[in-house]
Amino acid sequence: MTPQAILEQYGPREAMEYDVVIVGGGPAGLSAAIRLKQLAAEKGQDVSVVVLEKGSEPGAHILAGTVMDPRALTELIPDWKEKGAPLHQPVLDDAYVFLSEKGGARVPGPLLPAFANNHGNYILSLGNLVRWLAQQAESLGVEIFPGFPAAEVLYNDDGSVKGVATGNMGIGKNGEPTENFQLGMELHAKYTLFAEGSRGQLGRQLIERYKLDADSDPQSYAIGIKELWEIDPSRHSPGFVMHTAGWPMDEMTYGGAFMYHAEDNKVYCGYVVGLNYKNPYLSPFEEFQRWKTHPRVKWYFTDDEGKVNAKRISYGARAITAGGLLALPKTVFPGGALLGCNAGFLNVSRIKGSHAAIKSGMLAAEAAYDAVVAGRQHDELGTYPEAFQQSWLYDELHKDRNFKNWFKKGLTVGTLMNGLEQKALGGHAPWTLHRHQPDHVQLKSAAECQPIAYPKPDGQLTFDRLSSVFISNTSHEENQPPHLTLKDPSVPVNVNLAKFAGPEGRYCPAGVYEFVPDEAKGGSAQRLQINAANCVHCKTCDIKDPTQNIVWVAPEGGGGPNYSGM
Repeated sequence: MTPQAILEQYGPREAMEYDVVIVGGGPAGLSAAIRLKQLAAEKGQDVSVVVLEKGSEPGAHILAGTVMDPRALTELIPDWKEKGAPLHQPVLDDAYVFLSEKGGARVPGPLLPAFANNHGNYILSLGNLVRWLAQQAESLGVEIFPGFPAAEVLYNDDGSVKGVATGNMGIGKNGEPTENFQLGMELHAKYTLFAEGSRGQLGRQLIERYKLDADSDPQSYAIGIKELWEIDPSRHSPGFVMHTAGWPMDEMTYGGAFMYHAEDNKVYCGYVVGLNYKNPYLSPFEEFQRWKTHPRVKWYFTDDEGKVNAKRISYGARAITAGGLLALPKTVFPGGALLGCNAGFLNVSRIKGSHAAIKSGMLAAEAAYDAVVAGRQHDELGTYPEAFQQSWLYDELHKDRNFKNWFKKGLTVGTLMNGLEQKALGGHAPWTLHRHQPDHVQLKSAAECQPIAYPKPDGQLTFDRLSSVFISNTSHEENQPPHLTLKDPSVPVNVNLAKFAGPEGRYCPAGVYEFVPDEAKGGSAQRLQINAANCVHCKTCDIKDPTQNIVWVAPEGGGGPNYSGM
């Protein structure tokens, strides 16, 4: 049955009314909710606020580096330390290292630009911070519904956003309701704030419907892959932050790695690859595994004899919205707004988005609150983008607006020009670099590129995808329609495999996509097999698929990873 047929047979859906509905229980959404309730309490008024979170709990799907600038958190909750926010490990030392295949060179501190200075920042689990923010929000009266993904935008007759509907539960693989069927519910609001994170399902639809990106550069993305390790105390330096560039990436491919030493002998390490890469044989997951074998990296995971004596605890991956200020779409439309990474507020030069997400949530909340108490509804929150342009966040993003675009000219030129802009010009460059193509069109044909031979994993320092997905605690209801959908089922074989050598089997960090013999054709041909149960909701396929044939939609509520300590 189609969703419309299900609604006609089982509807109407139950509807709930709120002043503000927030889609997404990450740092942006929860900060918006907290700020709304703070403003209402200050004025002795009541504003009803609900947050929908697709994960099994707030923080379950949250993944980031994370070295966090606490500036916005301090503005939101000045006494966060006294209230027990999980920011325990301050950054004590910064290292930026350019790697060659066997060696490397650390950039002297005085040569580092301002965006590379992490003094005053904290190494933390963003998932744990989000869980704490959810507690603060609930203590103020915010309703939070975990396990309820918003699956549909609802519109008024005048075209403004009316609210959202959650997905139906208990639909079988065949699209028919099962004995566990539950119809989704509608949440109507005067204003709906969308804070779904990078490449949000509904945010993407809203950008297209209202042409919010008409005056912006095409958005740019990266994939971030991360592991949490416990290492030997003799190799652990609490507060040490290391970023690397160069090997194993080539000169013209944007990418780099991080290693953050948190408390309790824990280390976060990960790899970021720009999704504008050109070689279809490249695998971001394999590049990350290879990076760990570099002598300057491997040392942290091994003893004096070179044997691995560390333990991998968790794994995850997530797309990153990395276009910066120049790719930022219009953030408001009739009845709602885009927040955080759903819009693209991340500062890619600093490799930080949490502080930007919190600030954007606060600014949107202030605009929504003023509108609600003035008796308005379903119009544009024009004071939100106006306040952003007057904020420190705008100034920060403007100074670093050219950062990623310089790397189109290669690592060496990108590094030198960013150094010039930030050190010599203080971020006030008289020029602006624009990009004109989205990431998915950058992929070259397989015939134009060389295959990449990746070493086999050893199961101690380097791993395969399936063992990695296992420790991400990913789980989905097996009997449900696939949430990784194809506009045209023939494209994966006829286009992606034939022209690009099947890149979805390499860019996916979770082993979701694989080409296998097509038994229906005697096994001589190939077909694409989609292992949707492995999906960690990174959205890379939705972004990088060369024909934009793959569309990610939210699975049944609560499905996906359940990250712990990430």
